[in-house]
Amino acid sequence: MPTILIADDHPLFREALRHAVARILPDAQLFEADSADALYALVDAQPDADLLLLDLNMPGVQGYGALVHLRALHPQLPVVMVSGREEPAVIRRALEHGAAGFIPKSTDAATIGVALSRVLEGERWSPPGLPAAGSIPAEERDVARRLAELTPQQFRVLQMLATGQLNKQIAYALNVSEATIKAHMTAILRKLGANNRTQAVLIAGKLAVDPDSVVPPGEDPDQA
Repeated sequence: MPTILIADDHPLFREALRHAVARILPDAQLFEADSADALYALVDAQPDADLLLLDLNMPGVQGYGALVHLRALHPQLPVVMVSGREEPAVIRRALEHGAAGFIPKSTDAATIGVALSRVLEGERWSPPGLPAAGSIPAEERDVARRLAELTPQQFRVLQMLATGQLNKQIAYALNVSEATIKAHMTAILRKLGANNRTQAVLIAGKLAVDPDSVVPPGEDPDQA
């Protein structure tokens, strides 16, 4: 009995994915997450899951950072990205960063079923007719390698930092001390090769779908 995880913040699309899975795997166990925190908790709770369907643009998961992070923590778990973005470059980057497949949200149910079947059989799947493209830049690949070295808590702090939250706000949200957050920040900066929090967000932003749109946070007056 396969276990399938679905992570998407849109209820209608989660329902569409449930129906697509049910068509080919009527006995599958389905588990869903509608947020980044729920996603990470779900993956930890289901270590033997057979497949994760992950929305590329779910809040807190935007871009390829979460894909890289999850692949590092759970290399045995195939991840299929789903997205309303259908540009070949977006699809190619997902595959280059370790996705087992990429399903545009405009894909019909029958084709989704084919895609899931292929991935569960150990193959990779991408939309038919996807043009050939070059590899992702070496700089982006290096950033992915560095992100993969972050612990789960460090990655979560980095994600919250990218939303502009200050150390004290992050500490409050995670129910830890500011000293703990500062320690995480020191480790994050070291692992990413960044000099400050602004630079850290810009480096991690290389894995955003649209890196040029990343807005760095201001410096935290209490971070020292």
